[in-house]
Amino acid sequence: MAQLVVDIGGRPGLDCRGFCRYCYFRHAKEVPPFGCRHCPPFRKGCDHCSRSVQERYPGFLDLRAIADDTLARLQVLEGDLSRVTISGGGDPSCYPRFRELVELLAGMEAPLHIGYTSGKGFDDPEIAQFLVDHGLAELSFTVFAADPRLRKKWMHDPTPKASLSILERLCGEIDVYAAAVVLPGVNDGEVLVRTCEWLEERGAKGLILMRFANRAENGLILGNAPLIPGQRQHTVEEFRDLVTDLASQFRMRISGTPLADPGLGSPFAILQEPDLLATLPRVQRRATVITGSVAAPFVKRVLDACGDGSGVVAVEKDIADLITIDDLKDLDPAELEQAVILPGRAFVHEPEAQEVLRADGTERIVIRGPDTLTADGETSMGMAREDVLAMELEGFAALIRLINQFGRVL
Repeated sequence: MAQLVVDIGGRPGLDCRGFCRYCYFRHAKEVPPFGCRHCPPFRKGCDHCSRSVQERYPGFLDLRAIADDTLARLQVLEGDLSRVTISGGGDPSCYPRFRELVELLAGMEAPLHIGYTSGKGFDDPEIAQFLVDHGLAELSFTVFAADPRLRKKWMHDPTPKASLSILERLCGEIDVYAAAVVLPGVNDGEVLVRTCEWLEERGAKGLILMRFANRAENGLILGNAPLIPGQRQHTVEEFRDLVTDLASQFRMRISGTPLADPGLGSPFAILQEPDLLATLPRVQRRATVITGSVAAPFVKRVLDACGDGSGVVAVEKDIADLITIDDLKDLDPAELEQAVILPGRAFVHEPEAQEVLRADGTERIVIRGPDTLTADGETSMGMAREDVLAMELEGFAALIRLINQFGRVL
């Protein structure tokens, strides 16, 4: 079965009726390329770690260009088409020829998904029936709160009642996964409980809660911290407890990122499965595994369960995928092994990392590890527990093989 992602382009803040006040891209500055796994060894910088990470699109793509690109990629797909997903840097609800785009894609006779929308571009409630009639099967919709006044103030939604009316209609017809960035004192507490009640009563399949990021260590790597000066954040532990408590109160699935998905016991669900842990390769050598502060204790527990363990070092960045060279500069090289394994998707160029980590005069080899070791609440929302466990088994097996290949003999 094959899936097709249709990229419509668009720019955050410009092609979505204005930035939400909490948007990750708000106040973003143009920064030099970070470096990443896609860069050639001899050059730091590629399309992925420069334009793509900053979503520097020129604007929405022309419908004809989208159609031509879609047709070209359809011709090389293998297997039956099982899903068509609309995605982009801008909000699909704001695409100027949205109805024509949906009509075009409906002709493929495959379930249509919208990977994300705020709904701010939907002003006419009739659009809900149009989408159902044209094969929309799944939608991720940023709700923020079921209170239209809060949507208007914090999302800058010009027609919040219409947006919520459309969401309500779709919840009763298709698979809707709502999403909300949670700001303490704004849309948490009783407001969040009422939002959950509103969504569950209308038939939403789930709600993905996202911890508000306001500092560089939270992942604001585009020179734009703080997004909201003085706005408090939940600690990781507070946020985990908030998600867990809500999940126990409602039937619909509630998960959070970075923690947690209580329904699956993830991330790192494998820690609850000793028999599966026992099937992983044994750790026979020692290397330094660098990761984010949220994942570090979990990764260490898994590796410890597979032998004497390897040195797991947490940088001052919550999420491993958003580690940059600046995070590595803050480490003490003297505390690192000769083999250092970076997260697979970290925004770091390996040659530059080697130079930084050799500051104490020790020659070190830098290896890029697996892309994923687990699934956060946003990813796992569409997965079964078996899928998460399979992902974790594959990721940790690959990590341990790298440790055993490049690490120091114990």
